[in-house]
Amino acid sequence: MQDNRPVQQALQTPRAAGLAGVVFALLLAAAIVLIRLGIPDRAEAVTGPVFTDTARREAVGWALALVPFAGIFFLWFIGAVRAHVGAREDQFLATVFLGSGLVFTATLFGAAAAAGAVLALTHRPGAAPGAASWDFGRHVAYLLMNDYAMRMAAVFVCSTSVIGHRLGALPRPLTVLGLLTALTLLFAASNVPWAELVFPAWSLVLSGYILVVSRRAR
Repeated sequence: MQDNRPVQQALQTPRAAGLAGVVFALLLAAAIVLIRLGIPDRAEAVTGPVFTDTARREAVGWALALVPFAGIFFLWFIGAVRAHVGAREDQFLATVFLGSGLVFTATLFGAAAAAGAVLALTHRPGAAPGAASWDFGRHVAYLLMNDYAMRMAAVFVCSTSVIGHRLGALPRPLTVLGLLTALTLLFAASNVPWAELVFPAWSLVLSGYILVVSRRAR
């Protein structure tokens, strides 16, 4: 008897997945800038303009609203990178790549939650939290972001660059750029202000390359 069942076709990566890295880069960069402007990393007087300035409070609020969407698009970005590399990836490097990406997302959410706790300390407009509460929340937010999330981002960038170099999926200049980005995130992100912006910048460049290659392939 002839089998008339429809032939199953392999699922293809959606075209919109290539744009996930671009959206993630823009959202993360905006969130980092807004948090740094709203919650300075250096100690300031609690009675200063940090919590009495409505613009700063709104900046932190917008940043916290962007972070969940940045995490969602980052997961799509991971899928787009794996689809670009293909099924030839090394299991060891692929595990490091995927694990570091997931840990980065979780740590990013933790940093956003800590920043949100700092913002929630003000129960009424113009009120300022105690010095101990302010310092604790501020240090936890920046510790999670700069010391933990950015180092996981460095592992993610490094593993992506190594996989792309070994399989020939990434050009040599992009591989070198990835390694330089990983070194910057690993050693400078916790000491140099605004150094964490190199991660969304690298994601934007990589996403642009994947989009160009995907369009040519189609």
